[in-house]
Amino acid sequence: QVRLVESGGGSLQAGGSLSLSCAASGYTSSVYCMSWFRQVPGKEREGVAYITTPGTTNYANSVKGRFTISRDKAQNTLYLQMNTLKPEDTAMYYCAAETRDFCSLRSDDYRYWGQGTQVTVSS
Repeated sequence: QVRLVESGGGSLQAGGSLSLSCAASGYTSSVYCMSWFRQVPGKEREGVAYITTPGTTNYANSVKGRFTISRDKAQNTLYLQMNTLKPEDTAMYYCAAETRDFCSLRSDDYRYWGQGTQVTVSS
């Protein structure tokens, strides 16, 4: 079992920056892939970025060049640095983890989820 707790959400104006954190506990040594997803009411959960244990990253086109995912394996913490935020980035942001050695931006591929942290960007 892997437990995930997100923090760092908040409200800010467009153009600003925000950093999200996700603290992992439990059977963390088995985790291969950690990701960030986001969801707005009435829409499907959207993959934002993932990072593998060796450090390979992948981003959704909508956040490339603005968001950076990183992982502190010693501290079992995942981060998402979000710059140049836009109103369309407003969503609940979720941390996800998976032990299988395959990463994707599809929510169905992840078994472990946090409760989410809200990010609201105003124009």
